[in-house]
Amino acid sequence: MRISIFCSIVMGALLLGAAGCKKLDLGPSYQDTDLTFWENPDAAEQILNNCYAGMYSDDYYFFNESLSDNSFNSSSVNGGAVRSIAAGAYDGRTSRIAGEWSYHFGGIRNVNNLLANIDRVPNLDGSLKARYLAEARFIRAFHYFHLVNWYGDVPLIKHEISYDESFQIARTAKAEVLSFILTELDEVTATLPLNSEYGDSDKGRITKGAAAALKAKVLLYESKWSDAAEVLDEFMKGTYGVYTLFPSFSGIFQPENENNSEVILNMEFVPVQRTQSMQRFFIPFTEGTLITGMAPSQSLVDDFIMTNGKGIRETGSGYNENTPYVNRDPRLEATIIHDGSSFVTKKGETVTIRTAPGTGDNAIDKADASQTGYYFRKYYDRTADGNNNSGLNLILIRYADVLLMYAEAKTMMGQMDEDTWNKTIKALRQRAGFTDPAALNFSNYSGLGTPGMTDLVRRERRTELALESQRIFDIRRWKIAETVMNGNLYGMKVGNSHVVVDRRVFDASKHYLWPVPQADIEMNNNLLPNNAGW
Repeated sequence: MRISIFCSIVMGALLLGAAGCKKLDLGPSYQDTDLTFWENPDAAEQILNNCYAGMYSDDYYFFNESLSDNSFNSSSVNGGAVRSIAAGAYDGRTSRIAGEWSYHFGGIRNVNNLLANIDRVPNLDGSLKARYLAEARFIRAFHYFHLVNWYGDVPLIKHEISYDESFQIARTAKAEVLSFILTELDEVTATLPLNSEYGDSDKGRITKGAAAALKAKVLLYESKWSDAAEVLDEFMKGTYGVYTLFPSFSGIFQPENENNSEVILNMEFVPVQRTQSMQRFFIPFTEGTLITGMAPSQSLVDDFIMTNGKGIRETGSGYNENTPYVNRDPRLEATIIHDGSSFVTKKGETVTIRTAPGTGDNAIDKADASQTGYYFRKYYDRTADGNNNSGLNLILIRYADVLLMYAEAKTMMGQMDEDTWNKTIKALRQRAGFTDPAALNFSNYSGLGTPGMTDLVRRERRTELALESQRIFDIRRWKIAETVMNGNLYGMKVGNSHVVVDRRVFDASKHYLWPVPQADIEMNNNLLPNNAGW
């Protein structure tokens, strides 16, 4: 079972950062509603479930891929104009820039509203109240983690603020916000249950494991390798709950395996009641019944290694340009659909997808089809309805991410050894289906040194977590965006060359932080100065 998602909203809660905000007419009907709402014994649960529902956006989750070098977006609208952002053509008025700010501050507002009013709920069990507060504070920390990564310094709002205060508040230094996030996560970890302590009706709620994993991610993003490794080591020992790699890589993302042993934190969806329809943008055109809005890049395809563990351009890899998908990392086929891929339709029919020019409606030369010649397979839900509305959960953190973070932290400290390798990279490759000892044994990689092992771990992270909203944050924290996000973005090879589908621009002097939205600055000059270059 899933968390029940309620639609009740406290109408008077003020959204800091909402573009075009106007003074609200707070009449008696609103005041009566607010005064009586918290007398409902279920009020706390309803508002907390609203906080869950607003923790992250399915639109952002998927179209973040097109902010990175993983995919191409054919529309200037999708994801809040991510194609324009990837091309460097954006400012504080761009819809995603303004939307991300208001989205997260809206979520923070909802959490602060719950924290301020939970004591008014009658007969709320003390232990349940403590858990609710811990869950809500985690969600607020999650929002702030995204805000500081996009905008740097942001207003730190720990409690409900008045309408007038929302137009006076200033930005808080990123370091102070990060300190707040880490303190919050430490405190809520002590209260949150282990994953094994939730009953079936509460599967999907926030756990100790989720708080510890997010803390590790915050530390990793700040290059605090030793601190991150310490948390991750305890995580892998089972201190924060028992998590294991699910036996099937492709099975992780199937509806019948939701909330499996690998999942640490989800965006929860429920068939019919609460769905997301994003797969119509990235599955084969004949199945999506919509213009293909997001298509994998050749760069992503090329990063999937050979079954012998070598990159396609390494000597001895065995890669053949005439049969480019043969003897590749099994995760390639589980993640991406290419010319000649087998595909099972929602009707249960097995078909061959052709994307080469002149081969049908999914071909690269068709206006509404993929312009790269590739489609995403991961997250394809055969149980979605005729309009591709799916109740499939979207995974925000899974155990594979924990292993990859640990591998990265140990590598950056120069401590990647056989034991660490076996627990992380080898385990992930074995689960994926690698059998060649050349790809599995540490002895074949021990001479790479820290730079070479860093490249290996980063490539492993890219291919394991493709289409999971990770790559954009990775290339920004690694400070490689100006390298991978400048120049042409390519699709499949047609004739003697790869198709050019887009032109990317990333200015390292300004694009590592987004600008504060212009509409918010116009309402509140205390948000100035803006980020460098804006």
